[in-house]
Amino acid sequence: MKATLKEILTRRLLRDSVYIIAGGVIQAVGMGLFLIPARLVAGGVSGLSQVINYFNGWPVGLMILVGNIPLFFVGWRYLGGPRFAVRTALALLVYTLGIDLVAPYLPAEGVTNDLLLNALYGGAVGGIGAGLIYRGRGTSGGSDILARIIAHYRGTPISQTYMLTDAAVMFIAGLVFGWENALYAIAMLYISGLAAETVLQGSRVVRTAIIITGQPEAVSAGILHELQRGLTRLDGQGAYTGAPRAVLYCVVARAEVERLKVIVSDADPAAFVVIGQAYEALGEGFEPIVGK
Repeated sequence: MKATLKEILTRRLLRDSVYIIAGGVIQAVGMGLFLIPARLVAGGVSGLSQVINYFNGWPVGLMILVGNIPLFFVGWRYLGGPRFAVRTALALLVYTLGIDLVAPYLPAEGVTNDLLLNALYGGAVGGIGAGLIYRGRGTSGGSDILARIIAHYRGTPISQTYMLTDAAVMFIAGLVFGWENALYAIAMLYISGLAAETVLQGSRVVRTAIIITGQPEAVSAGILHELQRGLTRLDGQGAYTGAPRAVLYCVVARAEVERLKVIVSDADPAAFVVIGQAYEALGEGFEPIVGK
């Protein structure tokens, strides 16, 4: 059993490393090909490094790495020690070294002078890279580390911390690069977030269904036999009538939602159904709990 668990953990570590390395390279290419030439700041430490590079020409990747060193040690202290450090160090090294190493092989002016195109493609490419790093259970450092620490100890939402730090960087970028560039950079960050979320969630996003019905046997039979999905029956009670009601809970794939509605409608047209979204489902019929 121990050998099997060790093999599983080794495969998971290798898989996570591949995700992190690929994500770091993609992020570096996005920076060098779209954001740096167009003077669209990436937010956080990366954005500040772009501003500094504008004045003195120091390598962007090297400045990002140096700027993340104190945050890295703070993250080591407060975000899980070695488990945090290994993945974050790998992501930071690949990303920062990649920016400086690929720069000589990329066109200095980028592929286009259009700010909108640079914002769209820079955000999409950077978001894909970030999503892969997150799938590898890593972090690209910078404001990500700071946001996690503040959220853990002060209860401040991570999104709020991101907003405050990025707003400060965008203000500086507006003063240096112009407000038009800053506005496009804000749009780029939004696109990057959407791309990262899509890559991170992928096909793992599932739909949850809560079904309140007076015909639990018929609804259950349809779900079990037609969808071949398991479900759980709970005993409920109507708050207004006081009558007992069966509550069914099940998880289905996105493509199965319409079939689920038809099954419930055929079995009990008076049923009450709530469809929700879950980040992922683990266990029988879905991804294994321990990973592959």
